[in-house]
Amino acid sequence: MSETSYMEQELHSQPETWRQAARIGAAAGPLPKAGQRVAVIGCGTSWFMAQSYAALRESAGLGVTDPFAASEAFLGGDRGYDAVVAITRSGTTTEVLRVLDAVQGRIPTVTILGDPETPAVALSDETVELPFADEKSVVQTRFATTALTLLRAHLGEDVSRAVTDAEEALAAMVEKEWVDAEQFTFLGTGWTFGLANEAALKMREASQSWTESYPAMEYRHGPISIAAPGRVTWLFGEAPEGLEADVVRTGARFVRHTRDPLADLVLVQRVALERARARGLDPDNPRSLTRSVMLGAPAAS
Repeated sequence: MSETSYMEQELHSQPETWRQAARIGAAAGPLPKAGQRVAVIGCGTSWFMAQSYAALRESAGLGVTDPFAASEAFLGGDRGYDAVVAITRSGTTTEVLRVLDAVQGRIPTVTILGDPETPAVALSDETVELPFADEKSVVQTRFATTALTLLRAHLGEDVSRAVTDAEEALAAMVEKEWVDAEQFTFLGTGWTFGLANEAALKMREASQSWTESYPAMEYRHGPISIAAPGRVTWLFGEAPEGLEADVVRTGARFVRHTRDPLADLVLVQRVALERARARGLDPDNPRSLTRSVMLGAPAAS
């Protein structure tokens, strides 16, 4: 593995890609308007960003927003969706293309993608293209966070603090205890649950680590039994009352920072990278993974 991987270069570019996405998101564009009923789809990392977007949009009172793994999207007419938002870095993922093809002419679609020269463009009514956030590494970092920053800005959020916090997260120390930890559990509440899921996936993909993720309030309903010395419980966002004390009693390390939770995900990306390096792994080419999963997608018309 080269000393500087694509993953490292790409994750360090996030403050700038977030700034660009925020400008696009704040402008008038094809993303759903307030009051529309929205289904948002993706696969893997993009599904987790869909979870975060859905929670943010609903909590802001902007309309029903349901996140689906593209392979499990229920988009029948009785659900009354006004729009489908698809998130796909590659624009070639089979499950996403199948959904876009299936709803053509029935539900308006807008796709957020990294590569505009792909079949998803022809299958979508509208696109929001983020080529400056596309990646060479198989392991996603900046495309996912940039897409979510775009969506946060579109919802009316001021993301300037998130950008500043991301710059701080890129300079923060990666603790040796995190690199050496036997196991990680990531927790979140509301929109940060999607971030917890993504943090766990990054650890699995980049460093083949044992990781789990849960809604923060669910952690005490069984999963806390895995907490022990040499293991880490990492929380994004606000901590439910008493949770930290419960984790500390197990001997596990409890981690929570006050920076914007999306910026804290950047720090987790760095931890995943360092864990990969410590284990002699190539984070750009994880075992059994490719940049896009293609299973015989429909041809674009």
